[in-house]
Amino acid sequence: MNLRESSSFVSSVVAILGAGALVLGIVGCAGASGAASDDGSDSPASITAVSGADSSVSPVPTGTGFDYQLGGAYDAPDGVGVVARDRSAAPLEDGYSICYVNAFQTQPGDTKLWKSSLLLKKNGNPVTDPDWPDEILLDTSTASKRADIVKVLTPWIKGCARSGYAAVEFDNLDSYTRSGKALKYEHNAALAKSLVEVSHESGLAAAQKNVAERSTQLKRSAGFDLVVAEECAANEECAQYSSAYGTQVVDVEYTDNLPTSFSEMCKKHGAPELMILRDRDLLTPDEDGYVYEPCN
Repeated sequence: MNLRESSSFVSSVVAILGAGALVLGIVGCAGASGAASDDGSDSPASITAVSGADSSVSPVPTGTGFDYQLGGAYDAPDGVGVVARDRSAAPLEDGYSICYVNAFQTQPGDTKLWKSSLLLKKNGNPVTDPDWPDEILLDTSTASKRADIVKVLTPWIKGCARSGYAAVEFDNLDSYTRSGKALKYEHNAALAKSLVEVSHESGLAAAQKNVAERSTQLKRSAGFDLVVAEECAANEECAQYSSAYGTQVVDVEYTDNLPTSFSEMCKKHGAPELMILRDRDLLTPDEDGYVYEPCN
């Protein structure tokens, strides 16, 4: 994970108020993620497979550059035609833009936008991300809670489409690993499937984020089209992504976690074509410490 921009409170409230008109369709999408068992949780068998990547959405172009701009939008560097930005920012005027949505945890400053019942709790206290203590894990453990999460996220996804984005990335798919076993992979995979359906209905490609070891399974069951990876080279995960998604992988490595020189990492077999080096805080070019380096 990395430094992520908080979306404005006003725009988020407007988005949530606008969700009312979408409730019927959303519940139908969320319900497709599987029926609840008697104890309110879901069994793995309830997650049905889909055909995979949606041919009606735009793939990530090749033969261009990539930049990851979650710390603040700025003019794309020369030769860059693919950019990931926070959903509160405008997309590239001429290029392929990926819209960031924090889908499995609350965004910093936005906790009040979520119903208390959708926040994961242990002994009555919210469960937070150890690395990002101002982010609370969303409770994906039942079909009804997932449906309510989708109701909140759907206006955000549709807002990305209206703004002109081509794809959306859903961060923190791996939140179950930080839940103290309160959540399961199957819970998050079921939510992911519903979110991908909403994305495709909105004309957006959907990006897997995290859980590299289940890439083939997630592409098949959830229908993801591409991957937005962080440190897949440093963590030796790139091959797991590329074996499932081919060239549809973009990756950002960070200056504070390089096992070898970045140039050597770029030469390593399996390194994504669209792999870049950035500073951990994803600063803008006018800030001290800004780093941007693509693989040559």
